[in-house]
Amino acid sequence: MAAVDISPAAALRRRAHSPTRTAVLYEGREISAGRLSATVDAFAAGLAETGLRRGDRIAYLGFNSVTFFETMIAAAHLGAVFVPVNFRLAADEVRHILNDCGAHTLVVEEGHRELVESIADEVPARRHLLVDTDPACPATDSPTALWDPLSSLLAPDRAPREPVALHDDDLAMLMYTSGTTGRPKGVMLTHGNIWWNAVNVDSVVDTRADDVNLAMAPLFHIGGLNALTLRTLLRGGTVVLRRGFDPAQCLDDLVRHGVSTFFAVPAMFAALARVPGFAEADLSALRSAIVAGAPVPPQLIRDYAERDVLLQQAWGLTETAPFATYLPAELTLRKTGSAGAPMPYTEICLVDPVTGVRIHEADTSGEICVRGPNVTVGYWNNPDATRAAIDDAGWFHSGDIAHRDEDGFYYIVDRLQDMIISGGENVYPAEVERVLAAYPGVREAAVIGVSDAKWGETVLAVLTCDAGTVPTVEEVRAFAGDHLARYKLPTRVVVAEHLPRNASGKLVKVELRRWVEVHQPAETV
Repeated sequence: MAAVDISPAAALRRRAHSPTRTAVLYEGREISAGRLSATVDAFAAGLAETGLRRGDRIAYLGFNSVTFFETMIAAAHLGAVFVPVNFRLAADEVRHILNDCGAHTLVVEEGHRELVESIADEVPARRHLLVDTDPACPATDSPTALWDPLSSLLAPDRAPREPVALHDDDLAMLMYTSGTTGRPKGVMLTHGNIWWNAVNVDSVVDTRADDVNLAMAPLFHIGGLNALTLRTLLRGGTVVLRRGFDPAQCLDDLVRHGVSTFFAVPAMFAALARVPGFAEADLSALRSAIVAGAPVPPQLIRDYAERDVLLQQAWGLTETAPFATYLPAELTLRKTGSAGAPMPYTEICLVDPVTGVRIHEADTSGEICVRGPNVTVGYWNNPDATRAAIDDAGWFHSGDIAHRDEDGFYYIVDRLQDMIISGGENVYPAEVERVLAAYPGVREAAVIGVSDAKWGETVLAVLTCDAGTVPTVEEVRAFAGDHLARYKLPTRVVVAEHLPRNASGKLVKVELRRWVEVHQPAETV
């Protein structure tokens, strides 16, 4: 039997033949599937004339935009590989990614033009396209000779090309990991990885063909792109697309557009809940609100439940495209804190991180491993990292520690690399952070290990707090002592204005440790 074509370019064309419906609502512009598909066809034809071929890499550097979608789907149209670049990276980091992936073509918004110009002589790109088709990010009138305007590739008189057929093993994109502990690695995601995630999501999440999905999380992040947004765009719904996250705008969009599906990281949901008017806002249309990407404080889930919004926790990584587990809405309160059960077409197991022995017992922590058609085939140009992450049986070793309850639901404990060893006892920061986040007046909590002459390491807590809240270490220990063993209690407490996070909303503990070195707390126990 012939393989099924799962090209997103072909899917968009099929949608364009259906009755007209807004596919994307972007910064005040309504864009139909027919119009989006026609732009993609023209873009693909223009890219082909510039020499972009199947397997070549085309990178996009800019904020959330329709051009992001157009570039991604035009790449698929030709069988090229899409490389979305984190728009918060510094020049050296962007240089590394563009060299590592061997980018043939760059599509860049005006706000990042000067950065690319500063490294242009050090990267292999043959074509530099400056976005001049988006009123939300107008281009300069006089760019240097390095640039071709994107509009020059969109001539309507080019003969349309048929999208190349794409199948499970065809490489779709390289998504570079956040690089919080070193150089980012290019996660190879195939069209099969992306497609099977959509099958998993549609099998267990209350998604529908006419969904209205709000996309405010960064699209270069797998959660922002492939949790709900891409499937909504290709299946027939409407994507309300914002260039970035603004809590007040988010609340207005949820209400004004009757948003039914929404993915965000915990920090975004927490910020949304602090917007004036949140308690009275009509969120009755919001059926599927998925939270993932970082540890989820149970109090956050309870706060939303009081608003009749049941946050549905999921777990995964860029390497799992993104979801490997999911907790249905009806279990949100009964299994608060759980990241759910394995997705229907994904396998999960726990192994001892030291011995590698499979763990079968309930309530025993181990490294969570994933296997399935949504799991990456490895890291681009990095066979050593691939071998370290994927074993001979095909299990991807996530580096996350979890335990499983007797009902088969998983609870993520922490990152293996963040574990603190205090007096020979293992302390998982996320466990401590969940308790501290419930302290009255504390908005966020982060925990790291610091050197200690007696215990090897002890726990240091960094808190962000409401105005007027400055808890002492004794007060924090007294509060947390009802929930945690003494060796897990903070011995130092620092209050900060904010916690360092990357564009995906993940806490960057390397930066936090540097900050703590400068702001050593005076108060210890």
